[in-house]
Amino acid sequence: MRERLISFRLPIEIEKEIESLASLEDSDKSKLIRELLILGIKKRKLESALKLYSEGKISLWKAARMTGVSLWKMMEIAKERKIIVQYSEKELKEDLKAFAE
Repeated sequence: MRERLISFRLPIEIEKEIESLASLEDSDKSKLIRELLILGIKKRKLESALKLYSEGKISLWKAARMTGVSLWKMMEIAKERKIIVQYSEKELKEDLKAFAE
């Protein structure tokens, strides 16, 4: 993975939390911040995909592809979140077409 240096302002309270967590995990702050960003991005992508799916803007397959999980895992997540999984013949055709791409 290519890396780039990015600087940003961080509230002192958050920096203290990061330092504390890094100390508990015997990790350095930079590594911990990268891991937290990756987790946050994954969570945000999942939330966005579920929102778009629940609004009928994308199919469940597209939501799964957006988040990098299998269709079955996305169905499981939707069920856990009490999002009604509606899967029509039209969606199946769209998903099969997208899958072939």
